[in-house]
Amino acid sequence: MLRIVGERRVPHQEALRGLLAAEGFSVAQATLSRDIRDLRLVKVTGADGKPHYTLSEEWEHMVALDSILPTLFVSAAAVGNLVVVRTLSGAAQTVASGIDREDFEGLVGTIAGDDTVLVILRDARAAEEVAAAIEELAGEQGGVR
Repeated sequence: MLRIVGERRVPHQEALRGLLAAEGFSVAQATLSRDIRDLRLVKVTGADGKPHYTLSEEWEHMVALDSILPTLFVSAAAVGNLVVVRTLSGAAQTVASGIDREDFEGLVGTIAGDDTVLVILRDARAAEEVAAAIEELAGEQGGVR
């Protein structure tokens, strides 16, 4: 269940049940509700206004940056030695933690709010490279926005 929610947007319990069934797991609605609670999955509203389940901060260390960025990423912009990464509401802490774990060259650290991550790098060259890498991991085409 964690992998499914970490890899895609799941808008409601019935959709999650269907995805689990497609992988060979038959789950009763009551069991699914209990598992969602026990795994501390949270429902957030995306930039498109549609709700979906996501992993709570407690599980963020288990999710690779390349698996969360496609669903949580909005934009990245390099400015001097900084990169400003915009995320869906409530996702900045998870994305910042993933960026910290990536160990990008020149990375000093991150600061996260609700939907914005400030990535601090040693120089402008590193900032441009990290912004481009983040967009690539998110599946974005083209240069830094």
